Amino acid sequence: MQLVPALPLHYEFSRSVEPRCRVVSGETIRVESEDALSGQIRRAGDRRDKTAMPFSNPVAGPIVVQGAEPGDELAVTILQIEPRDGQCATYTGAPKQLGEWLGSDVPHGAHVCPIRDGQIVWKGDINIPYQPMLGCIGTASDWGTPTTGPAGPHGGNLDIVEVGPGSTIYLPVKVAGGYLYLGDAHAAMGHGELSGTGLEMAAYSTVTIDLVRRPKRSGVRISHPDFLMCVSTQGNHERAIAEAYSRLILWMEADYGWNRWDAYDLLTHVGQLSIGYYGSGTVGAKIDRRYAERNCR
Repeated sequence: MQLVPALPLHYEFSRSVEPRCRVVSGETIRVESEDALSGQIRRAGDRRDKTAMPFSNPVAGPIVVQGAEPGDELAVTILQIEPRDGQCATYTGAPKQLGEWLGSDVPHGAHVCPIRDGQIVWKGDINIPYQPMLGCIGTASDWGTPTTGPAGPHGGNLDIVEVGPGSTIYLPVKVAGGYLYLGDAHAAMGHGELSGTGLEMAAYSTVTIDLVRRPKRSGVRISHPDFLMCVSTQGNHERAIAEAYSRLILWMEADYGWNRWDAYDLLTHVGQLSIGYYGSGTVGAKIDRRYAERNCR
């Protein structure tokens, strides 16, 4: 199995970087990634210093898929995400919009959390279940160079908790080879990533990459044994919710034989939302697979 190293760190989804790994469709690889803090908080007393390291969300890659051409998709199935160092770290980021109510005199809050026996030792006697996910996963664009800060139609900094083990993430191919990057692993994260910082960890992610020729659908989406999800990165939650649900309805229509208006009605009653970092407008619209696979006609 090929191993993609974390170094050198990348902060863009660039098509101009020398590939770190070349794979064929169906190949499984292991990817090492640094944490979103670029390794600045490793032990008690460490602090996040954006003047010394102004970047965030380093990703590993690029990974080039043989035969991938513009108009195709990459289907990336996450098999496992393991903590590289047996710990994660976090700090209290600036409250930004919350400052209107909470004030801006926020403590640094930096601390390291051991990961033991499926639990994250957060603080005091509070443990959080280990529920790993990748904050960043995306492909290179054919024009411009997206950074790892925002999300977009290429994927990017989605910060959707469903981007974890068991899920297959579908991403567009815009340049030959796809140029896939991933990283920003979290040991756990709440919906909305309120302070902009999850329980960040350096990680090893085991993924299988499949090439999908000329898919019938477009846009970032997630398939899981338990659910289907479409992701919108509109930057405005109202519009993102509308787009994500609309694309989910079209997926149900195209692949599962649903009448779109029946699907629209059903999602009114059983649809769910997953929210990425609240300041980014990234939204996932989700339906339990048991509904999607049971056509009402």
